[in-house]
Amino acid sequence: MKTNSKLNNRIKLGVFALFMLAFSFANAQATADVAKGSTAVKVIDNKGTIKYFQSNNGITQIVNSTDDVTTTTWQLGGTLTDDTYIDASGAVFAITGISETALTAATAVDGTGFTLLVRDETSGEIQKMLATDLITSGQTVFTVATTGDDTFDVASGTPAMSGAQIPLPEYSKVWVYRNGAKLIANVDYTISGSVVTINVTADLPNYAGDIIEIQYIK
Repeated sequence: MKTNSKLNNRIKLGVFALFMLAFSFANAQATADVAKGSTAVKVIDNKGTIKYFQSNNGITQIVNSTDDVTTTTWQLGGTLTDDTYIDASGAVFAITGISETALTAATAVDGTGFTLLVRDETSGEIQKMLATDLITSGQTVFTVATTGDDTFDVASGTPAMSGAQIPLPEYSKVWVYRNGAKLIANVDYTISGSVVTINVTADLPNYAGDIIEIQYIK
């Protein structure tokens, strides 16, 4: 009776082991069917489960085979396929070793030359902009037509200013010259929109033929 009992127990343990093996194999096959891809690396864990590792979303997979040894390397660089965020809170995010070279600022997005990387403070998204959109400057010249003229609209100067150059910035960023001599900002002249008004005096007016030059940066 004891012998039959031991035999029955062994049979039960054997059936259970076969059941677990079949279950593990089925799971391994299911994992392979779901995860397998053309750029995947196949691995088998210590339980016999087949798994696949794939590169994606900005990570490039490089496979090198020599002397029957295959080495797979994942490295940074590739196409982003999903929105990606890096939280640098409390840490330094830096790039070093950038080479220095002389470049000309791009005159159009996706053209030649350099643009500037900027961050949208609402979304955190990195975008690019032209250097001319960050810093705008201008220069125009007037020849006084009639003695006593004191207002000069830069939108009609030579060359005329328009677009992002109008209105002019605050007086501290505008320089006005009369016949080459610099005038004192907000004393000898004031700024309103696109108009520069020179504060002339009765004994020293703007004479016909005087050259008024206006420069600015913002």
